[in-house]
Amino acid sequence: MKIYAFICTRQEALPNYTQKLVSYLSRCKIEVNLLVNKESIFNAYKEAVENTLIRDEDVVIFCHDDIEIIMDPQQFVTVLIKAAKRGKSGFFGAAGTSHLGDTGVWWDRGAWEAGKHRGLVLHGTSIIDSDYTYYGSPGRVVCLDGVFLAISGKSLKTLDLIKPEYFEGDWDFYDIHYTTQAYKKGLYNTVEPIFILHRSRGELVGRDSWHKNRTAFIEANQLPMSI
Repeated sequence: MKIYAFICTRQEALPNYTQKLVSYLSRCKIEVNLLVNKESIFNAYKEAVENTLIRDEDVVIFCHDDIEIIMDPQQFVTVLIKAAKRGKSGFFGAAGTSHLGDTGVWWDRGAWEAGKHRGLVLHGTSIIDSDYTYYGSPGRVVCLDGVFLAISGKSLKTLDLIKPEYFEGDWDFYDIHYTTQAYKKGLYNTVEPIFILHRSRGELVGRDSWHKNRTAFIEANQLPMSI
C-alpha cells in the first residue's frame, strides 16, 4: 500500500511551514503532490487523483498547506492505516460534526454546545502560542473540516470530486460537499486522534464566495444531516 498527500498551495517558493509539512510527510514515507497556483481546489484534487495510480488499499490525504502535524510519524501512519481499513470507511480527519444543521456550517455553536462536534485542533503560528480548540472526543461524524481529510483508495473511487454545478466559488465548501457525499453513500466518516496545528483561524470564511457556496449547498441538500 501507499499513502499519497495532495496539497494545494499558491506559492511556488514554499514558505517555511509548508516545507516543514512536506518534510514531515516525507519522513512518514508519504508521496507528496504539491498542486501549485490552481484555479479551483475541486479541479486540482480531481486532476491529481486521475493522474495517479491509486489502488484500493492506498490512502489519500487532502490537506491545507499551512498545518503542522504534531505526532510521531509512525503513530500518524498507524492511525491512517487503521482508519482506512475500518469497514465502510469514508473520510477521516481531525475535526467534524455528527450533526450538520440548517445553517450548513459544521462548527455551528449550538451543535457544539450540544456535544455534537468531534476533534481537537491547535490554532496559531507555533505550539507555544497556539490556542487549543477542543470540539469533542473522536468518533463518527456526518462531515469533516477540510484542513485535513484522508480516505482509502477504494472509497475515494466511489465519489465525484468535480465541483457541483450549483457552486459559484472554486475554493469554498468542497470539504462539506465531499464528506456529506460519502455520508449519503452510506460510508462512515470519522474524526480520528490526528493532532494538527493550523496557522489560519478561518479568516476566509467571511468572503463572498463562501457565503454563496454555503447558500447553494443548503438549497441543494436536505438538512439537517445527523447521526
